[in-house]
Amino acid sequence: MTEVWVYLSTSPLLWLALTLVCYGLAMRFYGWTGSRAYANPVATAVALLVLILSWTGTSYDSYFQGAQFVHFLLGPATVALAIPLAEQWSRLKRMVFPLILSLLVGTLVASLSALLIAHTLGASTATLASLAPKSVTTPIAMGISEKLGGLPSLTAVLVLLTGMVGAIFGPALFKRLSVRDDAIKGVALGVAAHGIGTARAFQLSDAAGAFAGLAMGLTAMLSALLLPFLAPWVLQHLAR
Repeated sequence: MTEVWVYLSTSPLLWLALTLVCYGLAMRFYGWTGSRAYANPVATAVALLVLILSWTGTSYDSYFQGAQFVHFLLGPATVALAIPLAEQWSRLKRMVFPLILSLLVGTLVASLSALLIAHTLGASTATLASLAPKSVTTPIAMGISEKLGGLPSLTAVLVLLTGMVGAIFGPALFKRLSVRDDAIKGVALGVAAHGIGTARAFQLSDAAGAFAGLAMGLTAMLSALLLPFLAPWVLQHLAR
């Protein structure tokens, strides 16, 4: 069995297959629980994969040789978000001003609140810089983090955790606050929880998913434009 495992572990297709199997099992578990928030399929699949990689002693680089095929599909999947958004075009035109205002405020609050809380808890400057783009989709967040002097690998973990927390607790918070408009739900999830939140929004409705996809993309763009200038000023004042 050891020789068989050594042979299989060198094949990228093994890790691609395990990724798909883990997500399939996570979706079944999510359905079995009645779509409970705590059973978020992304979080469950990640936990399963982490256990497998830890148990087998497999490095992330070896795993990513197979997972890169799924990673490649993120590009086409993101572009495909334009399809449901086009179906909401008439409503989108009526919401341009409140949408832009909410995205601007949401982007700033998501970053600045995290910096202030982490600074109060005694986080280092590198950790603060890594935390600033936590609500931005991973590739852009890692680039922003590196420019700010943060740790891109830590940023990737923080982005993942942010997305899972938003996807798990977001719908319950909407219910608690009596938020019924799918567009508002989608924008909130897209701004706060990027891609994972967008996936959760599509589980709520196509309209929520469309607005989440738009909010995710525009939040990434605003963050890339604003944070490299704003975050160093904030970090400088926090260091005093």
